[in-house]
Amino acid sequence: MNLSQELKLPEVGLTGFETPLNADEQAIQASAHRFAREVLRPLGRELDKMTAEQVIAPGSPYYSVFAEAAKLGLDSDLLAQLPPDMAVRVESMIGEEMGWGDAGLAISLGAAGFPLEMAKAVGNQELIELCTGKIGCWMITHPDKGSDVTVYDIKRDWPSGAQGNKGNMLAKVGKDEIIINGQCSAWVSNGAVAQVALGYLGADYGNGFFDADGRPHGVAVIIPLDLPGVSRGKPLDKLGQRSLPQGEIYFDNVKLPKRFAVALQDEYYGNHTSAWSYAGTHMGQTFTGVARAAFELALQYCHERKQGGQLLIDHQLTRFRLGDMLRRVELCRGVARRSLAYARQTPHGHAYATASAKVTVTQECMQVVDEALQLFGGAGLSREYAIEKIYRDARAALVEDGENRVLTMRLGMLAQQLYAEGWSQN
Repeated sequence: MNLSQELKLPEVGLTGFETPLNADEQAIQASAHRFAREVLRPLGRELDKMTAEQVIAPGSPYYSVFAEAAKLGLDSDLLAQLPPDMAVRVESMIGEEMGWGDAGLAISLGAAGFPLEMAKAVGNQELIELCTGKIGCWMITHPDKGSDVTVYDIKRDWPSGAQGNKGNMLAKVGKDEIIINGQCSAWVSNGAVAQVALGYLGADYGNGFFDADGRPHGVAVIIPLDLPGVSRGKPLDKLGQRSLPQGEIYFDNVKLPKRFAVALQDEYYGNHTSAWSYAGTHMGQTFTGVARAAFELALQYCHERKQGGQLLIDHQLTRFRLGDMLRRVELCRGVARRSLAYARQTPHGHAYATASAKVTVTQECMQVVDEALQLFGGAGLSREYAIEKIYRDARAALVEDGENRVLTMRLGMLAQQLYAEGWSQN
């Protein structure tokens, strides 16, 4: 038992009721918070007021975020130098600060480095050099495939006798060359501005697009987006996360070397779940930060606004509502960080497990943001206050990186699969 000699308020920091940080962790957190406060938050508000075309236009302030972020040096190379447990906590704190600053820019920064991180993971120096210093995107969602991209168990999860959904981005994989045709969805993060893509495509290796069970073959490949035959649609005009440029990319007989593949036929689904799991961990940390931002805004407003002859904070019901919000922020942080640790440290993780944490965090985040806006009353509906933008940003998270109800259904599928292997039967 840890005994106190006198009654004191608890230790609390930027990330709530945190166990003590060492000097390096404190310095990293302070740098990330300063960047979020001074760069991400004001830039996100500025971009939110612009059209989708203005955000991506030459000279847009959007592009400044990459140079500013690079100055921090808070990247995977830093994390690789830290002990595993410390690396998880630092990565979690950095992600939370980015989300606290601006959800759209946080996701844009994460997606920008995705192709490079995959190139590092497979140890391909040519691809590392190709991706370094470039804005990347994760090109996995297709217009007519949607949530079908999350189907792994074709026998349990698909109508009997029907072929799976091969999607709209298709590749012919030859001996030395890959030829790509089709398009990705408009929801590809950074799709409107990316210079290189990590793409997941339906693939024909010479024996069709499907295996004997009807599951689509695939290929994961890093694609320079300045190749002949690559073009783009308009940037997506959307409800929230307007600082995140999303858009379609089209491919017309685009040819690239087979050595640019990071996962061929037999490795495709293992690589797919690893990449999706990696992305899902970022969603958890980001929207913990969004929930915290909404809570902090509400807490401040309740100390300023009077109703019923006294400050909102002096009403008992207001204290209950704020306490419930704070509890949910702590829940987000705990779930997001545990999911991150599992994804980074467990030899055999799984995207459905990580996705379930994304569902929990974004659902709880939405609860916090909704209650924060309600505490603002009519003022919360005005664009004068940041909570209105945060509400729109948070709402998008219930759909992006997998629609939450579909992801929860996939978790039930995973429970069925694990039970069939003997889990929970003793």
